[in-house]
Amino acid sequence: MAFVKAQKTKAYFKRFQVPYKRRREGKTDYRARIRLINQDKNKYNTPKYRFVVRFSNKDVTAQIVSANIAGDMVLASAYSHELPRYGLEVGLTNYAAAYCTGLLLGRRVLKMLEMDEEYQGNVEATGEDFSVEPTDTRRPFRALLDVGLIRTTTGNRVFGALKGALDAGLDIPHSDKRFAGFSKDNKQLDAEVHSKYIYGGHVAAYMRTLMEDEPEKYQSHFSEYIKRGIEADNIESLYKKVHAAIRADPTAKKTEKEPPKQHKRSVFSAVQLV
Repeated sequence: MAFVKAQKTKAYFKRFQVPYKRRREGKTDYRARIRLINQDKNKYNTPKYRFVVRFSNKDVTAQIVSANIAGDMVLASAYSHELPRYGLEVGLTNYAAAYCTGLLLGRRVLKMLEMDEEYQGNVEATGEDFSVEPTDTRRPFRALLDVGLIRTTTGNRVFGALKGALDAGLDIPHSDKRFAGFSKDNKQLDAEVHSKYIYGGHVAAYMRTLMEDEPEKYQSHFSEYIKRGIEADNIESLYKKVHAAIRADPTAKKTEKEPPKQHKRSVFSAVQLV
């Protein structure tokens, strides 16, 4: 039998360091995170905020988060499942809904900090790039975009949420290269195309296509839209009403659920505690 040299000796395994748990689970990119949370040494005890956007199958989550030695602290949050309160009951995970969620979070944070009157943002979403200008009294609220593990392709929904937060009046460093409607050929953002995505025009176009070509698929695919009487022609006006409602009252509504009267604990565990 030939001699085989051991490549990993006992000394190697004694020195081996196990990666962080969230790295092992593939949930956190620590290389990106450390660059987002590292604070300048001359800004002691000053929170460095991140605009965190995450997507699930049924929801969009947007949060303003700062890193602390004890863990991440959430200043404010907004979710797309809050949008039915503002008149949007269907399509809660598309680009337009992500824009509404970002707009809701931006207005909510500014109202919390009593800056909503000073920084109105971009009241009418035209699709053009917008950056807030500082006033004479207070500087705008600044945050850094945290996309997590999302692949940052042009037109990704995360940039819809970013656009909503920018129009709300937040100061977030960005480029218009990743917004829907940016052309790689002429290196410019087409504001009309971007506006179409913000107001759900891409959804309306798909509704019209299915209605003509595959009526049965349209009936099943857009059954919730049909049930609520939402047609392709009135989607844009619907989103305009939602934007106005968000600006009118962005405050979070307290849950109406009552706290449990009795803790759910098994009889076996209760006996063990006795």
